[in-house]
Amino acid sequence: MALGAVSGPPAGLQKQGSSSSSLVELVTIVVVALGLALTIQAFLVKPFRIPSESMVPTLQIGQRVLVDRVSYNFSDPHRGDVVVFHPPVGAISNTCGVERGAGQACPRPTQERSDENFIKRIVGAPGDRIAVIDGRVLVNGEAQSEPFINPDAGCSVCDLPAEITVPPGHFFMMGDNRGESGDSRYWGPIPEEWMIGNAFFTYWPVTRIGPL
Repeated sequence: MALGAVSGPPAGLQKQGSSSSSLVELVTIVVVALGLALTIQAFLVKPFRIPSESMVPTLQIGQRVLVDRVSYNFSDPHRGDVVVFHPPVGAISNTCGVERGAGQACPRPTQERSDENFIKRIVGAPGDRIAVIDGRVLVNGEAQSEPFINPDAGCSVCDLPAEITVPPGHFFMMGDNRGESGDSRYWGPIPEEWMIGNAFFTYWPVTRIGPL
């Protein structure tokens, strides 16, 4: 061997070092990808599966939507928005927060928030006067254009002619399938801070991909 020449490590050691480096790189990529996915779901966009028929025909059972968790930090919710939110605890048993008058929807929710996730449409904003006739919403005395609903004149909460006023900071939620939806008619408007986000896009099944 010539003087000054440097001999490298055995080929087996080089291969072992290369394998270890590749494993570390793979683990790092997986951890970063998981971190990004969790961050996106926590703060930006969250997928949600439709659990019931309350939003038929707009959304079917098992359909999947994307929920925007950011926009309501910069703008107010609006009538017509389809929203994922936490209902009041009373929603589980269709319990109103106050005694409900004859022929009217529930004007106040129970005070405690449930950990359940619901999806409904905003039909009333703070200060709106709400009544329901034949499953269709009247806001401030005016019947609304609701081509997206499945109306029902016969259910127990489909004819509520006595108006209620939505409290400040609250929103009145109803399912599009008016005869098969447990919603604010039973358990009252919800506070804005209980909203998770606006459902803006459906991505499954592929036959229904598109904006809401």
